[in-house]
Amino acid sequence: MAGKRDFYEVLGVKRDATQEEIKKAYRQMARKYHPDVNKEDPNAAEKFKEINEAYEVLSDPQKRAAYDRLGHDAFEQARTGGAGGFGGFGGFGGFEDLGGFGDIFDMFFGSGVGGARRRRTGPQRGADREVILEIDLEDAVFGAEKEIEISRLEKCERCDGTGAEPGSGVKTCPTCHGHGQVRNVQTTPFGRFETIRTCSRCQGEGKIIEKPCTACKGNGKVRKSRRINIRIPAGIDSGSRLRIQGEGEMGIRGGPPGDLYINIIIKPHPKFERDGYDLYSEEEISFVKAALGGEVEIELPGGEIYVLRIPEGTQPGDVIKVKGKGMTYLNSQRRGDLNVIIKVKIPTKLTKKQRELLEKFYEEETGEEKPKKGFFEKFKDAMG
Repeated sequence: MAGKRDFYEVLGVKRDATQEEIKKAYRQMARKYHPDVNKEDPNAAEKFKEINEAYEVLSDPQKRAAYDRLGHDAFEQARTGGAGGFGGFGGFGGFEDLGGFGDIFDMFFGSGVGGARRRRTGPQRGADREVILEIDLEDAVFGAEKEIEISRLEKCERCDGTGAEPGSGVKTCPTCHGHGQVRNVQTTPFGRFETIRTCSRCQGEGKIIEKPCTACKGNGKVRKSRRINIRIPAGIDSGSRLRIQGEGEMGIRGGPPGDLYINIIIKPHPKFERDGYDLYSEEEISFVKAALGGEVEIELPGGEIYVLRIPEGTQPGDVIKVKGKGMTYLNSQRRGDLNVIIKVKIPTKLTKKQRELLEKFYEEETGEEKPKKGFFEKFKDAMG
C-alpha cells in the first residue's frame, strides 16, 4: 500500500529482530507517543495508532510471516476479499480502481457500487479507546486492582441524547421524509437507472433539530470523566493489552459502545530484573562469608524476607537459584525462579588483628612468608 510505512521501521527494529526486541521497542515507542502522555506532538495519536498496528502484526508469528512475504498487501487483500477484487473483476481492486468507470457507476447506482460508500444510517458501534497503565513489578507478580480515570463521550443528560433543547422538537426531514436518503431516477443511453444518495439536508439522519441543546450543541453527547476499576492478572508482562468490553466511546444512533484497551507497561524495579518468568537480582556479601559460607537475609518482591544460604567457597559472579520466588505464570499458580548473582565485597581497610589473621592464613595457604607486595593488595588481585 502506498504511503504506509514499513512496520519494522515504525518500531525501529531490524527485520530479523527477536520477539523480545520487538516487545521492548513497542514498550518504548508506546510510552513516548501515547496521546495521554505526549501532549506536545499533535500527531501523537496517529503515531500511537501506527505503533499498535505494527506491534499487533509483528508480535504474532503467523501474521509476521505473512507480512514478511507479502508486506501490507497480505492484510489489504484480506480486507478487500483477496486478489479477486469485487464481483469477479480479477485484478481490479473493486470499482473504485476502475478510473472513469467509477464515475459512471456512481451516476447509475449512487455513491459507490451497491451503496458501499454511502453514509451509514443505521446503528454504529462506538470507537475503541486505548490508554497506557504503568504498574509496579509487584503488581505483575501477584496481580492487583487498579483504578484509572478516562474521559469519553456519553449521552447528554439534558436532552437525553436527542440533541434538541428540552421543550423543543425534532422533526422529520422534509427533503428525504425521514429516510436519510434521496432517490432519483435518471434516463441514460443505457436505460433508466435509479440513484440513491445521502440526504444533504439532514446528513442521513432523517431528522432535523429545530433548537439545538445548549449543553451538547445538538450533538446529543458530551465528554465526561469517569473512573474504572481494572483487574491486573498475576504474570502479566509489558506490552500486554487488557480489553474492557463496552468502556470505549458511545455508539452512534443506538449502536453499542466500543471497547477500552489497557496497554500495560511495567516500571523498572531498583533491585529486580525480569527475564520471562524468572527474576534476577544482585546480593553483595563479605569475602569471609563467601569463603566460609553462611546466611544472608534478602527481601523478595512484596516485602517477604527470605534467608539465603551461601555455600562455602562461593565465588564472585556465582548464581544461587531460589525456586518458586520469581514471576507468577499467567493464569496459573506456578512461579518462576529468583536468580541471585553474588558480588563479593573486599574491605578497603583492615584492623591490625584482621591483617595478622589474614597474613597467617596466607602463610599457611601458600607456604610463603608475608609477601613483599602488600598482602591485602595481593589478596584483592586474587579475588578479582
